[in-house]
Amino acid sequence: MITSIANAKVKQVVRWQGKAKERREAGIFLTEGFKLFREAPLQQIREVYLSEDSAERAESDHMLWEKLQKTGYETVSGSVFQKMSDTKTPQGILCVLNRPAYTQEDLFAGPAPLLIVLEGLQDPGNLGTIIRTGEGAGITGVIMTEGTVDIYHPKAIRATMGSVFRVPFLYMDNITDVTQKLRDRGICIFAAHLSGTAYYDRVSFQGGTAFLIGNEGNGLSAEATAGAEQLLKIPMEGKVESLNAAVAAALLMYEAQRQRHSINNI
Repeated sequence: MITSIANAKVKQVVRWQGKAKERREAGIFLTEGFKLFREAPLQQIREVYLSEDSAERAESDHMLWEKLQKTGYETVSGSVFQKMSDTKTPQGILCVLNRPAYTQEDLFAGPAPLLIVLEGLQDPGNLGTIIRTGEGAGITGVIMTEGTVDIYHPKAIRATMGSVFRVPFLYMDNITDVTQKLRDRGICIFAAHLSGTAYYDRVSFQGGTAFLIGNEGNGLSAEATAGAEQLLKIPMEGKVESLNAAVAAALLMYEAQRQRHSINNI
């Protein structure tokens, strides 16, 4: 059992927790919790750490214990695990995983891709929620421009609730390149925007579709707005001007899912 926070592996995990650059250079990301461990693909798992109490609990769960025998694990004392963890009340299991490598083909595959494009999104909780909701709505992938929060931020990972293992995603340098590649693929680009002229539920999303979602405070840039083929608006009552980015994205994604589901069941 590892009982010292001076242990080299412990110190490395602590650095990874706080430094996105080090995670990126190592080609890894971290997850915490039993749900994420159960859903993590075996081939991606590099290291597993269990607190002393959680190791005892794991032995009583047949499926969990079986996976741990395949991945291997290190046991650490409770105080050491607390130092390694990013949460105030850790569940007692932490994984180091290799990052997946997606290509544009992974996102654009199929006759009618459904994509979310995020420009400068800053809140990791919003990002994780969009990915989780996107899986539920059947999106084919997420594209993020430079300046968007790290998808491997611990809070973003937790908010995905495992969807990060299944939804393809890419970072691309700038929004102009993104919109040009989408147009080259024949994918229609829509932007949720305060200047929108068409209500989002009165536009067809049955063909290849990409929704642009901007920064929580500033919205979409002029370049992103210019790249959209149509600006969409969401009906608002009272004095509310706009919705949370994750909520707006959810409305658009599920409207597309509703339309496509209706067509497929006619």
